[in-house]
Amino acid sequence: MAKRGNVDMTPAIAVGSGYTGLGTLRSLAEAGIPVYSACPSDDVSTKSRWFRPTPGPVRWNGSIGHEALRILEDMPLAKAVLIPGADDAALWVSQIPNSALSERYKVSTSSHQTLQILQDKARFGDFLAQTGIPHPRTFTISSFDDIAAIPFAELDRVFIKPADSQSFRRVTGEKGVWAKDRSEFMEVWHQLDEKGFKLIAQEYVPGSGADHYFIDGFRDRHGALPGLFARRRERLYPPDFGNSTYSRSIPLSAVGSALESLTMLLEKLQYRGIFSAEFKRDARNGEFRLLEVNTRAWWYVEFATRCGVNVCRMAYEDALDLPVTPASRNYPVGASCANLVSDIKSVLAQDPAARSPLLTTLGQWTRCYYHVFRIDDPGPGLLASWRLLRRRFA
Repeated sequence: MAKRGNVDMTPAIAVGSGYTGLGTLRSLAEAGIPVYSACPSDDVSTKSRWFRPTPGPVRWNGSIGHEALRILEDMPLAKAVLIPGADDAALWVSQIPNSALSERYKVSTSSHQTLQILQDKARFGDFLAQTGIPHPRTFTISSFDDIAAIPFAELDRVFIKPADSQSFRRVTGEKGVWAKDRSEFMEVWHQLDEKGFKLIAQEYVPGSGADHYFIDGFRDRHGALPGLFARRRERLYPPDFGNSTYSRSIPLSAVGSALESLTMLLEKLQYRGIFSAEFKRDARNGEFRLLEVNTRAWWYVEFATRCGVNVCRMAYEDALDLPVTPASRNYPVGASCANLVSDIKSVLAQDPAARSPLLTTLGQWTRCYYHVFRIDDPGPGLLASWRLLRRRFA
């Protein structure tokens, strides 16, 4: 174990890859917590100044299942805290407290059932329908009859979405699929259904990419919310079902009713752990409608940390039954973060008539934080740059 002063410190294991795994690693390291990374050998995290592979005879690459349990059993650690950075890892880790490894590996987690409700879009839609929380109308699709029953005429637009986003994106590279009418909808559904995907139809909430708001934070074992951080997406890529490429921090007061809805939801589910909830402001009436809740560390987790809301540290403290150190709700407003390569694509994809002046965009990029690029930890950024150049000239 590492020591802080004369006190032994339990290490953490960041279970994740890419931006999320790197952000989790950096957030824990900044809090002075000894941390190992369970990630692939070629991941950007491996070039971080704080990177350490998991100890033991077999290096853990972050994959889950029976082999991972064996790796954990063989690790020469008396105790460690697991912090997941992917949906399937969060589900898997939620079963550790009820396993033979519970004394050695600690987790700040909700029940397995709660995570299933939040991760399965069909179950989540059914649950929200019972709460009164504003959300897009959602329809589970099991047959052509289910599609025939969707009231297309009552809805602005409808798209096909997976119940399990992670596996769908891994196979298709998409978050959702448009269909212009019922006939095309049936055709697209049939093609995806044949591949074994569980699918839903969801109402499209009118508005632009900049109408997406996020409330990130942490809920502890006592039901308190020691960490809350709000941000607004200003650009995304790809334009329809893409990820945020440029986001800006906003005050919690700017998401008033959304915060009330989220607090109610977390209470009803007795949620515990890290979360990131996405809302869209309906252009028709200004209502914040809940789209989804991530149940683990997310892409922008390091951005929240750099604004003073370190949810990874909170999860570590909570897992060890320590007092959770609260973050100020007066965090910096107007701070920004970008995924530079994707944000350049986002800007170029915009209608030239609606695009911000070039100097304005360049000013944003010179003042913002970045997912990978960081002066005091340059290795991941250099690796990402090299890979980008290599792809360009291949």
